[in-house]
Amino acid sequence: MKGKLITFVISEALRAKPGKEELHIQSKRSAPHYFGETIPHQFIVSQEKISIRDHQGEIFLKTYKPDMLLVEIRFDVDDIFSDEIFDLNDDAIKYCYDFLKEKGGNDVDKFAEEYSVYIMYDYEGDPEQFFVNKAKIVALLKSERIELDPEEVNYTMLAQMKYANNDLVIVDWNGAFIFEPKGEFEFTLELLQIANLQLVRYRSLDYDLDERLKHVVRLIKAAPAKSQFLFNAAEVMQVFKKAMLVRSVSISEFQATDREIKLIGDWYSARLFDLISKKFKLDEWRKAIKEKLDDLEDIYSVASENFTVSWERRGHTIEMIGWYILLVGWMVFLLKDIFALLF
Repeated sequence: MKGKLITFVISEALRAKPGKEELHIQSKRSAPHYFGETIPHQFIVSQEKISIRDHQGEIFLKTYKPDMLLVEIRFDVDDIFSDEIFDLNDDAIKYCYDFLKEKGGNDVDKFAEEYSVYIMYDYEGDPEQFFVNKAKIVALLKSERIELDPEEVNYTMLAQMKYANNDLVIVDWNGAFIFEPKGEFEFTLELLQIANLQLVRYRSLDYDLDERLKHVVRLIKAAPAKSQFLFNAAEVMQVFKKAMLVRSVSISEFQATDREIKLIGDWYSARLFDLISKKFKLDEWRKAIKEKLDDLEDIYSVASENFTVSWERRGHTIEMIGWYILLVGWMVFLLKDIFALLF
């Protein structure tokens, strides 16, 4: 029996260098021939040896085009259930954050997702034999050192998937446990990383939409109370143009990823990603973002109507002023002619 700890942090990048090598991870499990055409692909930027707490490991810098960075640290461990794993994982996460900031991560403290994957391999028999340590398994998944309530332990253990008779994946918000006798965990790891990638993008997009809505509110509040024009047309149109671009790109990208991963039937990738999505609440994030995009569209429609009404009012006002000037002119000429006739 062998163990492995993999810790990674993913965030947007200020300056993401293009990777030199694209990773092509093949699943040993069944998958459609068209799988992998549009899902986000990883590119390796660098790879080097590191040492943390006297544990020798490797650190990888990876990128998802065009602007996402992922830092991943891997350790081989003798006892995955030892208490020192907590400290090793905490230090590895801190190292990932520091490394990410150094390599150009953007708002790492605000928009980044950390995740820990505990792997057991090279064993015989069913993975359920290790459930004598299920309290420790759940504690590791939650990065929680206190003794957890048995009901919480049992609830967390429910989020699992078994494909073959000797493998198992347990998924939680902060970590996952993979039991894979042959050590073929790369495909499962990639799905976990793609889900974290989706979560970072949702969080970033959600924040961006909030800022755009606040910007529109500031424009409305800044408008003069007696002005016919509620907004600065050029500024508001620029805000909405960017928002609509974000909407079209985001929806297209997210739908493409979901279409490729959440395939059909009982494919391993579809079922596992569905389990991960529920734990990460990706559907709730998607719904919240859709509602904000709809709100922006509604405000855009109202703003467009106001612009149209405002310009129509301006046109009518100019037209009325023109008629008054014309009438005054005719009156002047009329009075002049009358004065000439009388005198």
